[in-house]
Amino acid sequence: MSTTTPTRPRDRAVSDFTELTKAVQAAGLMRRRPGHYTARIAGAVVAMAALVTTIVLVGDSWWQLLVAAGAAVILTQIAFLGHDAAHRQIWKSGKANTWTSLVLADLFVGLSYGWWQHKHTRHHAKPNQIGADPDIELEALSLTPERAAARTSPLGRWYLNHQGWFFFPLLLLEGLDLHLSAIKRLVSKEPLEHRAVEATMIAVRLLGGIALVFSVMSPVKGLVFFAIQLGLFGFYMGASFAPNHKGMPLLPKDARVDFLRRQVLTSRNIRGGRWVDVLMGGLNHQVEHHLFPSMPRVTLRRVQPIVKAYCEKNDIPYLAVSLPKSYAMIVRHLNTVGRPDRDLFSCPITALYRT
Repeated sequence: MSTTTPTRPRDRAVSDFTELTKAVQAAGLMRRRPGHYTARIAGAVVAMAALVTTIVLVGDSWWQLLVAAGAAVILTQIAFLGHDAAHRQIWKSGKANTWTSLVLADLFVGLSYGWWQHKHTRHHAKPNQIGADPDIELEALSLTPERAAARTSPLGRWYLNHQGWFFFPLLLLEGLDLHLSAIKRLVSKEPLEHRAVEATMIAVRLLGGIALVFSVMSPVKGLVFFAIQLGLFGFYMGASFAPNHKGMPLLPKDARVDFLRRQVLTSRNIRGGRWVDVLMGGLNHQVEHHLFPSMPRVTLRRVQPIVKAYCEKNDIPYLAVSLPKSYAMIVRHLNTVGRPDRDLFSCPITALYRT
């Protein structure tokens, strides 16, 4: 495909997405699934109750380290459910979705719904666009040319050329960072709609969790428990969200790309069966999720063939790879982001929108 192909007129680009949306709606794929989600939420409540009961029954034993690993999995799965609610996938009522997400994120997991919503909304609006997507403005990693150029010392350049190998170890700190980010947002002066509710829920979750663990375990076992739980929770969360956009083409600050192409070109799907859907909380269907964020997670697999066929018909590159390959792409991108010959805007369609 030639990169000199003229850009589609804006009205045609808009009509492309409208046509796709009509096909998806006609197939009934935007319909809410309250029964499905009611069962999932009930499962989350039972899982949390079972987790607390298990911690109490196991007591001051090193077997608690296995419980910590199980807690990391349970909390990540509940966070996925909170993500669904925040995207209005569960109920027709926006208020019901908000409160469901508040309970799941703040009270069950200990994360701030308001902080996440503000950050994630900006990401969905302009994924992988420099200066607009907060998910590519990281402190520990350089994902953009500007960030890479800032590392001028010999040690900084060495780290830049090897940062891909540090990516997965750094994910072990992601759980702690998520909790700290929630607390920072609560005590900041930035607007937060449900500040009092979130502060109460997060205090109950975090202080209650600390009290529970140290009431049944010795200080040493309790500290190791939290180290394992937070480390694996952060690793699981990061390893589920990172494959979706990291290592995909970046858009310049002033790029003007229509919604359909913006979402498809910067997103990557992960191939696999329904076990991948469960493992990644539906995030493996990232293209479809970005195009239809309020579509119930359980429906994404059914809409995928429609979206893929539509993209192929309109010559829009649609990427789906295995989970190991997505990780390899991330590491390769991170290790080469600072190279002068590395074109981060290399997608043939994206090139049409470069200035």
